[in-house]
Amino acid sequence: MLRRFNKLLSSMKSAVRGRVYSTFADFIDTRTGTDGAGDAGTMDMGSRSSLHTGLQMSEDEHWEMNYHEAAIYLEEGLNNEKFDSHPSSPEELPAYLRVHNPWYHGLDLLASLVLILLAFTEDPAVPAFELPVWAHGTIELLALTVIGVELHLKLKWIGWSTILKHKRTMIKGLTLLIMVLEAVVVLCRQSSHFRVTRALRPIFLVDTRHCGGVRRFIRQILQSLPPILDMLGLLMFFVATYSLLGFYLFSEHIDNGHFKTISDSFVSMFVLLTTANFPDVMMPSYAKSKWYALFFILYIITVLYVLMNLMLAVVYETFTRIEREKCRALLLHRRVAARRAFRLLVSRRAPRAVRLRHFAGLIRHYAPHYSGLDVYLMFKQLNQSGSGGLSRSEFANVYEVFALRWAPQSGRAPWYAASALEPAGRAAAAAVRWPYFEYLVYALIIGNGVSMVLRVCEAAGDLQDSARLLCASWDTWLFLTLFLLEAALRMMASGLSAYLESGWNVFDLSVTLLALMGAVLLSIAPKLFIVVMFRPLRLMRLYKLKKRYRDVFGTLVLLSPLMSSAGCVMLVMYYFFAIVGMELFAGYDLKNCCVNTTVEDFYKYSENSSTALGYYYLNNFENILTSGVSLFELTVVNNWFILMNAYATVAGQFSRLYFMVFYLFTMVVLTIVVASVLEAFRFRIQYKRSTTKRDEEKLLHEEVHTSWEEAQRLGVSGDLADELRPFLPPGVDVTFIGSRPRTKEVLQRRMYQTDIQKWLAEEDESEDLQPSTTATSSEDPLAPPLIQQPDAEPNHQIRTGYQL
Repeated sequence: MLRRFNKLLSSMKSAVRGRVYSTFADFIDTRTGTDGAGDAGTMDMGSRSSLHTGLQMSEDEHWEMNYHEAAIYLEEGLNNEKFDSHPSSPEELPAYLRVHNPWYHGLDLLASLVLILLAFTEDPAVPAFELPVWAHGTIELLALTVIGVELHLKLKWIGWSTILKHKRTMIKGLTLLIMVLEAVVVLCRQSSHFRVTRALRPIFLVDTRHCGGVRRFIRQILQSLPPILDMLGLLMFFVATYSLLGFYLFSEHIDNGHFKTISDSFVSMFVLLTTANFPDVMMPSYAKSKWYALFFILYIITVLYVLMNLMLAVVYETFTRIEREKCRALLLHRRVAARRAFRLLVSRRAPRAVRLRHFAGLIRHYAPHYSGLDVYLMFKQLNQSGSGGLSRSEFANVYEVFALRWAPQSGRAPWYAASALEPAGRAAAAAVRWPYFEYLVYALIIGNGVSMVLRVCEAAGDLQDSARLLCASWDTWLFLTLFLLEAALRMMASGLSAYLESGWNVFDLSVTLLALMGAVLLSIAPKLFIVVMFRPLRLMRLYKLKKRYRDVFGTLVLLSPLMSSAGCVMLVMYYFFAIVGMELFAGYDLKNCCVNTTVEDFYKYSENSSTALGYYYLNNFENILTSGVSLFELTVVNNWFILMNAYATVAGQFSRLYFMVFYLFTMVVLTIVVASVLEAFRFRIQYKRSTTKRDEEKLLHEEVHTSWEEAQRLGVSGDLADELRPFLPPGVDVTFIGSRPRTKEVLQRRMYQTDIQKWLAEEDESEDLQPSTTATSSEDPLAPPLIQQPDAEPNHQIRTGYQL
């Protein structure tokens, strides 16, 4: 879409000489053909795009600019971008196009990743990647310059007056300014200083176009914070209350150092919240009196089994509501985007409908990779009324057809039909359809498992012989051959593309090839023991037999995008705390650091030998890698207080705040991840209960019946007609099947269909829309029937520059 207007621009230069289009010319390249639109005359001109306000243009140029801006609106709806950042004048368009260029998106992502990776090279650096100050300082300035140019171009069309509405852009700009100043200072001094602001570098990565899912997950975390903070306040109240009671009960016990002071008592009870020091903190008091156990038992029950689970329930309820609201907001946002695009595509001849040639012009800019057949079939699918023009309500469904992939119904015949491989294909299909074929496959998988168990039990001389017997013996080759034969039969029966559409088929083939590769590698390199894990993976196919496991695996598939976003958020959080930890603690050595403390044995170190516990000094913040390992151990919370107490000894008691805050952050994020898993599992179970296979088939597939004669009646001509002619023989009705992917967004439209109708009705009611009526344009007797709807849309302000 971004390189579409070269010919159009050449004819505009005479009218706009001396203006910004000299820059615009480098980014726009398109053809001006509009499928026979050139003879329509100025009477066919409709809404005027704000991108050519005040310019003298021909009708073809006028429509190309309208198509272009309508495509921009649809992209903003697809990416859930606010419309206040929409370019509203010719001067803003070049900057908008540059920043929305895929190549620039890649450059922005690369610059952000370079900034993140600089932590490996800066002091304290990973020894293998350390760079001199001038080198990493120069690289940092170059990466910040790239990001700064992108931000400058963005502000050229957003405008400084609206930056306060874009909080993300404002935060990014302030962070960029601080980092540029700090990088200049580092280069001038040729040494690093206390730079905790390096922890803010992930802001640039999260703001890139490729991290939209990460931003949405962070937004859900922020939206879920109010109930979490409420529950955390209640939780901390009980922790503080029990800490106060514990101080008065146990502070006089000389052999119990956990409650000597109020602060010691609070720290001990906070750690006990994670169960990491239970029952160690209880035993000294328990030795004094068995009744003291009630204090600790009641505390654990109250804060861990009641309040923590109640927090999960509250977060789950909030997350479910947010998920539904997000679906509603995205649906209505795209509906508004479609309506704004609709205004630019209607003509004076057809003021209430979008004709096919204008729809084709839109798709040429929005998705140039679509063929003419795709454009025509999408138009047919949208035009449910059969009027020949898309009404506003029909055009509002434009995003639904973009996901469809079309194929002629004849293409659903077996792939081997009328080919030399037809006998082999029919035989393979008959074998796969044999009622006992699946039972035979499962029997082979069970036999493979029994064989592995026998090989594990079989005595072997050493590890190499044992590994070879398990994963490279004759029975391994036998079962791998049979599994490859099974895959070949399925491919021959259904074709490669159909075979790969099944996730289980992809899994079976992948693990079989991995096991084959492992057997080969183990035969060549007997010490490569890691490959022994590949052969048992095929046993996972047995879990498909039980419905509960199928639901679990199906939930994992639905959750894969969300889990990837959650994983990125965790990495960003680790990076933030790792940088802060390095700035605070990198200079401290933990070897023999904690003499006469409760964690002394964990840090005893000797160059000749060390105790079984004396390896905790390795958990430090000397560089980004070791910091990441230390933070993961803190996330697991097993013995995390040992690391906290060590740094409290060498760096001061206030260092405990760092570790406590990190625990609270991870608890919040992981609680939301658990809530998202529960919501996805509940969603899948409800979907499976309410949807039959036939309903799902209708949901994922659409049929369009058409012919060459109908295409001509709809106004197909020019290049579009040439593209359609091979697929639509004259005098023959042809059926095409459109298939859409099985994503959560698609399934939500099925699950929330009642709510969706209610949301759309509420929006129509808020706009005071009247029922649609069918009419025919009086200006053009050849125009198709049109859908008359009111022009006014009170709730959606029309930008300056539109002339309706």
